[in-house]
Amino acid sequence: MGTPENRIKDLVGLRKLIRFLKPYQKQVILGPIFKLIEAIFELIVPIVTAKIIDDGIRRGDVTYVWKMGLVLLLLGAVGLCSTLVCQKMAAVASQGSGTVLRNEMFQHINTLSHAEIDRFGTPSLITRLTNDINQLQLAVAMLIRLVVRAPFLAIGAVVMAMTIDVKLALIFVVATPLIALALYLVMSRSVPYFREIQKRLDVISLISRESLSGVRVIRAFSRQKKETQRFVRAAEDQAQTAVRVGKLSALLNPVTFVIVNLSILAIVWFGGYRAEIGAVTQGQIVALVNYMNQTFLALVVVANLVVIFTKASASAARVNEVLETESSIKEGDSVPEPVPGAPKIEFRNVSFSYHQNGEYALRDCSVKIASGDTIGIIGGTGSGKSTLVNLIPRFYDVSEGRLLLDGVDVKEYPFAVLRTRVGMVPQQSELFSGTICSNLKWGNESAKEEELWKALKTAQAEDFVRALPQGLSSPVSQGGKNFSGGQRQRLTIARTVAGKPQVLILDDSSSALDFATDAALRHALKQETEHMTVLIVSQRVSSIRHADRIIVLEDGTVAGIGTHEDLVKRCPVYQEICLSQMNREEVANQ
Repeated sequence: MGTPENRIKDLVGLRKLIRFLKPYQKQVILGPIFKLIEAIFELIVPIVTAKIIDDGIRRGDVTYVWKMGLVLLLLGAVGLCSTLVCQKMAAVASQGSGTVLRNEMFQHINTLSHAEIDRFGTPSLITRLTNDINQLQLAVAMLIRLVVRAPFLAIGAVVMAMTIDVKLALIFVVATPLIALALYLVMSRSVPYFREIQKRLDVISLISRESLSGVRVIRAFSRQKKETQRFVRAAEDQAQTAVRVGKLSALLNPVTFVIVNLSILAIVWFGGYRAEIGAVTQGQIVALVNYMNQTFLALVVVANLVVIFTKASASAARVNEVLETESSIKEGDSVPEPVPGAPKIEFRNVSFSYHQNGEYALRDCSVKIASGDTIGIIGGTGSGKSTLVNLIPRFYDVSEGRLLLDGVDVKEYPFAVLRTRVGMVPQQSELFSGTICSNLKWGNESAKEEELWKALKTAQAEDFVRALPQGLSSPVSQGGKNFSGGQRQRLTIARTVAGKPQVLILDDSSSALDFATDAALRHALKQETEHMTVLIVSQRVSSIRHADRIIVLEDGTVAGIGTHEDLVKRCPVYQEICLSQMNREEVANQ
């Protein structure tokens, strides 16, 4: 069942999550007690059955049979009520603690920086939030319902057998360890596969997410069959692992049934001899057979509990891994005062590495950006454009150097303050299910309707929104799939503009717009956001050439800073970019 180190680690992982059960202490304590009451009554049933056979049926006393039959019904009714109470408590504790754990985990994930989320991967985090916590909920339910009952029944049946006849009870003493040994041998070989199944589920989740979110791309390249084959391979890997477990588990029934049936045969065989000499009665032999079946069933339940808690321990380790991961980015405690006369944004010898392994995406970048300026950022693919702007709202922290906003290191700002002042429109347009109005209010919940229309006008989205039958109340599907790529981009720009940030970052967020709309957008931004500092990341020279200054990046370094006219004359990198999009005459006439 794994190495001792792994078992200890798993137990520690489960113990760390016990704190989520503290609000449900009453259920965790009383639930097993009610289940124990049901188990006690279950152990009494064979004795009552023996009495019915020996004192009622054997003597022909129908009244006694009816009386003891009512006792059996009473035992069953009390046992059923106890079970129902226990089931209710198990459901409350398991679902309640699981909900609290899931909420805390989701909240914790939202505190992690992009670096930690990138490390775990979105599909794995989804699996941990759903499948792994479901497994822990099942373990809590089984803890309350069966952890006390099953061992108590197994041991209690042996003890009750001894009260009937010590010599026949020796069969229990031999059979019980044999059943336990058979269960252990099978489970010790099958348990490691359950860990593999969890990993395979992560892979299936990853492929499912990629395939479903990228369905348009898959169809555009006619890759449906290839993606289906990829999914089938992952599903088959998971199925093969499950089949291996199934084959091993399939050995449980025949092996244990052989032991149990041989034990029952021994009870009947030797019990016959004991009955002839008057040591036991026929009813007591029937009771011993019932106790043997109870022992067997209890041990099977124990084996299943081992599987459940093994899965739960693996899930607990995965959940704890997330909960114990601290964000590499710590926010400031108080709102700092701006430094008078300082640039709005200053990169001071900034270097950045995604993996902190010496491979830098940005190297020694020094840039000052004045308040109210419109700055264009351009460069080849992989030059570090998006990385540069992602450092401003602290999606990542600089590896070396300092990044200042209003003369204050961005590390000193609380996240809420920093990201209110810095509005970001990412490359990938993301809208959320709801309405256009609810999406636009993300940055400013108190925004009035006229402010939303103004933001839409600035983002060149007013016309198509007014053309919708429901206007601002028009529904938005998950991801904004009911809008075109250009419409989504304009709505995401409007959402950020509605928040009225001091710094507006457009990270290649007009790539789906035609040249006329792009030009109108830039003109509107210039007119409507004159006190706002605007950073435009783009691959198009036409999108940034009218900026107050342009930052040219090459392989993570600043290759040039200046106006379009200056850079055309003295920056070879910028000249090359311009020539790739325009002919020499056009560049010369710019």
